[in-house]
Amino acid sequence: MLSLEAAINLGELLTRVRDYSGIAQKRDIQLIPTQLKNACAYDFYPNGDDCAVLANGDGYSLLAIEGFINRFVEEDPWFAGWCGVMVNVSDIAAMGGRPQAVVNALWSAGEDKAAQVLAGMAAASAAFGVPIVGGHTNLRSQQTQLSVSILGQASALLSSFAARPGHVIVAAIDLRGAWRAPHLNWNAATTTNPESLRRYIALLPEIAESGLAIAAKDISQAGLLGTLTMLLESSQVGARITLEQIPKPEAESWQAWLCAFPSFGYLLTAEPKKLPELLARFHACGIAAAQIGEITDSKRLDVTAEAQQHCFWDLAQFPLTGLGAAI
Repeated sequence: MLSLEAAINLGELLTRVRDYSGIAQKRDIQLIPTQLKNACAYDFYPNGDDCAVLANGDGYSLLAIEGFINRFVEEDPWFAGWCGVMVNVSDIAAMGGRPQAVVNALWSAGEDKAAQVLAGMAAASAAFGVPIVGGHTNLRSQQTQLSVSILGQASALLSSFAARPGHVIVAAIDLRGAWRAPHLNWNAATTTNPESLRRYIALLPEIAESGLAIAAKDISQAGLLGTLTMLLESSQVGARITLEQIPKPEAESWQAWLCAFPSFGYLLTAEPKKLPELLARFHACGIAAAQIGEITDSKRLDVTAEAQQHCFWDLAQFPLTGLGAAI
């Protein structure tokens, strides 16, 4: 059932979520197309996917990188190190790939925070089975800063550019977790055994190779609605979703949940006939998964809840990242 706040005023709820800083930060990406377009030699630029894609003889090489907010690294250095590996692994999986190796760049004012960051990275490396093969370290910085990059390989792609009107939208989220205070990070990873973590990540390339989904994106700090907006922007399509269909822990508020960064959370689009088997793949691993809506040709993200409907984002009027379909 809907929480009381959503049932009373869906428009107010969506305004609060839209104003969340995790979405606002995605607008910073608008600088990229104007400044770096001529630096890319590939026809698919601008790339709004979770990874850059380079074709090779065995399929596709996937490259991704994540930089972390300085405050997050300072406040929770071990978890920042863990996330350095985890979010990159998620990016590779969101493209239908398998992670191969990680490198990092770490700055810190001395050894204490740096050691905690590296301990978190080492723990995640062991848990996900992805080696750390190199990096850069500087212990004479004024603050602790972290950036982590990853290499992966895919034989079949899931792409943010591939969503089309008529596709169903699936949200798959591991609800078996808890908040990692003080931020809205839903941690269902650090307490899960490594064998299970690896099995869950392997679901995405298996789904890609089986043709069960076509487009995908992992739910980022922009939250579920912000992430879906970015996927729609890449494909230059719209969507209509139903709020109460989104998998959510019963005790959590809609505002917090729609702004959350889940350790395992993906949005996928698929042909309707593939929906039962796609959902079954996640359910077999205990992952909550459901159809939450469908892709439209409107270039709007419309959200419904009971008798209410509101537009969360109109891409025709307000670009988010500025990275529209280019392939």
